[in-house]
Parts: sequence; C-alpha cells; structure tokens
Amino acid sequence: MTGVETRSVARDSLFLLADIRVEHNAEVHRTRVRNLSDGGMMGEGQLRVQRGHRVIVELRNVGAVNGTVAWVQDNRFGVAFDEEIDSQKARRPLQANEAEDTVLASPSWAHRAPPPPQRKNLRKI
Repeated sequence: MTGVETRSVARDSLFLLADIRVEHNAEVHRTRVRNLSDGGMMGEGQLRVQRGHRVIVELRNVGAVNGTVAWVQDNRFGVAFDEEIDSQKARRPLQANEAEDTVLASPSWAHRAPPPPQRKNLRKI
C-alpha cells in the first residue's frame, strides 16, 4: 500500500453495533460496523450475505437504512446505501429527546450497487 487515500468519499473508522436484516427474511443479525460513510458501510460478523443482496440496516441515531451488499470477503462485507445519511449522527451518544424520524439526503447513485438479475433473464446451463 502507498498510504495514499484513493477513495472519493471520506469514511469514519469506528466500532458500532447495528442490526441487519436481509430483505424477505425475518431474522435480524447483530453486526459490527467497522467503517461508515454517508453512502455506505463496512460490516463484520457471522451474517452470510452475497453481493447483490438487499439489506435493511438499523443504525443508532439514524434509523433503518436500505442498501445493497456491494462486496463480501471472509466475514466482512460492504453495503451501499440507497440514499445518503448523516453518518456523524451514528457517532453521537444515543439521545432520548431526538425524534425517531430520519431525514435522508438525496439518492447517491455513485454508491449504488447494480440490481440483482431478474429470474426471467436467467437460463440454466
């Protein structure tokens, strides 16, 4: 590594816990959040996901955020959020007086993973 940051979006290194649910699955998984930016996150845990899976991430002080698994490596994975969030809110201590509703910024198409293929377009080999 050269020590030069090549990413276009700043990320916060932190240690948070988040609840993640894969769409169409009722099971909730507690996952460690290692990096968080306005457009996505890196999670670590025993959650078995594949690239393209749609997920719902419950972040402290932010709420439920929809996203797509962008990459998987061992027990770590990246999630590209559908809409940008205020990632600094997740760093703050939990506030009892803050409203539950979350104001999301405009959609971030730069961080969006491609949609999973549709079943009708697949063929058996």
